[in-house]
Amino acid sequence: MKLSKTDPNRSIENIEWAEQNSRQALLHDFTHPDNWRILSNIKVLLSDEIGLRALLIDLFTVLGRDPEQVSQLDGVPILDVGNELLEAALSHDHLDPDLWFDAIDEDGINQFCVRFHTLDLSDPRCNVLFGRRVERLWKSIGDETCIPLARLLLSNRPQNFEMWVDLGRAHERRGAHDEAWFCYDQAQTHAPHLDVRDSFRHRMETQMETGRKTPWSPPAIEVRDEFLSKMQKLASRFHSTTDVQHEDDTDNEIEDTDVRELSNLLDAGEYSAAFFLSRRLLTRGEEWAQEYLDKASTGLASEDDVNIP
Repeated sequence: MKLSKTDPNRSIENIEWAEQNSRQALLHDFTHPDNWRILSNIKVLLSDEIGLRALLIDLFTVLGRDPEQVSQLDGVPILDVGNELLEAALSHDHLDPDLWFDAIDEDGINQFCVRFHTLDLSDPRCNVLFGRRVERLWKSIGDETCIPLARLLLSNRPQNFEMWVDLGRAHERRGAHDEAWFCYDQAQTHAPHLDVRDSFRHRMETQMETGRKTPWSPPAIEVRDEFLSKMQKLASRFHSTTDVQHEDDTDNEIEDTDVRELSNLLDAGEYSAAFFLSRRLLTRGEEWAQEYLDKASTGLASEDDVNIP
């Protein structure tokens, strides 16, 4: 960027090279505010109003804010105020979770928890950022507040196996063994190299006092179904579903309804909700749902692909 100013003959080449490297830096570490600042400055040097607006929307997405707020700036010279808006966002809502935690007070925590329920946390960077914030809060205010927040994070991005493990440990501490097993099962499903579910079962079967083995069984299918249903509803809170069944429905009609709902969710890009619904159906023995689970899992993986404006 400096060379673009000091070497007029190669100004365009150098600024384009600067932009390319700046985008790579931001892709590598979205939590470093200077990476956002430098790319924003380059957009201004290039007079790239569209690019700067897109960059601000991207930052607001990472911070869990409504990108539509930027649309209110239509007609405003974004090249003149873009850097100011970016600085305001970064100073008000630190990307560093430790700085964020140090700056928040009890009232701020309450506001954070309320706002948490209104956010779309499906963007992988947003999910990671808010996950790190929840981890800081967990050490300070404990399970009662953070368990619901962790569930919301996982309903948006169920492949976050580390958060499943944290949530499972919280439930295990509280003696909620069924809930703990569900979480460990989800974690090991998404990360087969882990043995958290198997280790938990071993702990449950072994009496701590005597070391003797006792029979233990995972929760019943009905309980598993209820857990997955709750996660599906959390994932679907921004999407209208058609999970309606009647007493006189035949098995084929119920299956057709499930197929339609899964197809609608996948078509709408609601991969998390489709994931939990298809797992519910597989738990009931509906093997045909495996195809939809695979599609939902592929869709979730595709959401981890990030493009920097």
